[in-house]
Amino acid sequence: MTVLSDIEIAQACTLQPIDDIAARLDLPPAALEHYGRYKAKLNPHALPSANDKKRGKLILVTAMSPTPAGEGKTMVAVGLADALSLLGQKTVVALREPSLGPVFGIKGGAAGGGHAQLVPMEDINLHFTGDFHAIGAANNLLAAMLDNHLHHGNALNIDPRRIIWKRCVDMNDRQLRNIVSGLGGRTGGVPHEDGYHITVATEVMAVLCLARDITDLKARLGRMLIAYAADGSPITAADLNAHGAMAALLKDAIKPNLVQTLEGTPALVHGGPFANIAHGCNSVVATQLALQLADYTVTEAGFGADLGAEKFLDIKCRSAGLRPDATVVVATIRALKHHGGAEKGSLHQENPQALQAGLPNLLRHVENLRQVYGLAVVVAINRFITDSNAEIALLQEHCARLGIPVAMTNAWAKGGAGSTALAEEVITLCRQPAETLRYAYELNDSIENKLNALARNIYHANGVILTPAAAADARRLNELGYGNLPICMAKTQYSFSDDASKLAAPRDFDITVRALQVSAGAGFIVALSGSIMTMPGLPKVPAAEKIDVDDQGMIHGLF
Repeated sequence: MTVLSDIEIAQACTLQPIDDIAARLDLPPAALEHYGRYKAKLNPHALPSANDKKRGKLILVTAMSPTPAGEGKTMVAVGLADALSLLGQKTVVALREPSLGPVFGIKGGAAGGGHAQLVPMEDINLHFTGDFHAIGAANNLLAAMLDNHLHHGNALNIDPRRIIWKRCVDMNDRQLRNIVSGLGGRTGGVPHEDGYHITVATEVMAVLCLARDITDLKARLGRMLIAYAADGSPITAADLNAHGAMAALLKDAIKPNLVQTLEGTPALVHGGPFANIAHGCNSVVATQLALQLADYTVTEAGFGADLGAEKFLDIKCRSAGLRPDATVVVATIRALKHHGGAEKGSLHQENPQALQAGLPNLLRHVENLRQVYGLAVVVAINRFITDSNAEIALLQEHCARLGIPVAMTNAWAKGGAGSTALAEEVITLCRQPAETLRYAYELNDSIENKLNALARNIYHANGVILTPAAAADARRLNELGYGNLPICMAKTQYSFSDDASKLAAPRDFDITVRALQVSAGAGFIVALSGSIMTMPGLPKVPAAEKIDVDDQGMIHGLF
């Protein structure tokens, strides 16, 4: 039997006109700004008022700690949304936009997989509606205005040695992590150390995703800290009068994008911060809109629940007043065996001993969501053809003994029809009385106490060790009035610890924080741990080597 690739499945699909998808959500034609026949931005001024409709149910899809190939959260989220639609529920899936970094790097396309995909898949994965380009342009405009201010006399007395704003590009390019800019004499600007983030790790991306509207967006842009003056006082984007022009570049990017799944379920795809180096959630604007338009909104937060879900709850939900009505934790047999010590090349082989040894990773994620946050949880087993019945039964039996609902999902092969059991479990959870959402830490705690609360409550570490540089950062941020902000931990996605080699559910370890950086516009403090970087590099054999386009303009090899 011939197995089609994701892109071949997507290209064989007959897409519905985007007007028909909008009609499923009762959106008026005036609300759509068309980007061709199958994509549209939604005009907020032509959308129904937030008071016009009762809020629908919010379902968060997260996962156990992943393998490098990922465990299929986006695919499960899409399959779940399609299954809810099949069951007669008015549903929207609200997801992030893919970054070009992973698309050309290690994972290939990032719009779901198999028969649970977003379409048009090539457009979504590559340039889409230009949101990331607008974010990059706004970010780099601020960098240019800062350097221009230095060149023309430096009236704000900015210390060139204490410029913290970096340029960005949406590509994995390790060569740009650390550079010196402004070379070439007096006409080349003022030389200083510089560098690049990947676009999805920028504060502008976080600001766009957390802003409530264009007014809030502009205010947040103005608050962004970009440098320090010679006397140590902070310099913001507003001090350069840059935030208005930046908002002008982002006036369309803040509008959510409407597309569809292979089965015609409406999808709002908007924003795309990474969860290991940013807050890992789609935009507040898109999520709030989806909750107005549908009875069920399925969303996803990046990587494992210790990263994406934690930030979704402690940052996004706290800021926007959201609460999931049900939480799905995606698990795969291969990831369980990986965390149980099985070698990468043997994950397709039956190995109940390794699976048993890896179970504590999944169970810790579930325990955190239930005990720390008070959420209703179901485990979704994302089935692969190499999974044995004995391995699946072992996982189901173990979860049953602990009272954890489990549902199989075969969205890759069957789309929504392969996810109806999961959809039924989710509907059951959504009908149960909900507890008040709790958080992993209190905002009025000290920075160090918040870091320790995360380390102990979520990672199950002994605590946090601040390097001397990080301790100095904490003192300075407190002095500047930023001490009451939430924490955005930047750490490896492969372990509860800051060491990717510590698999399963490690104990008796510390989290070392080497630096603390404030994202004052986004409204959080970034804590850098381990070797995590805000500009990834390409692997030895990047996915880009397999991507091509033929004479007819048809793209091939995009996963």
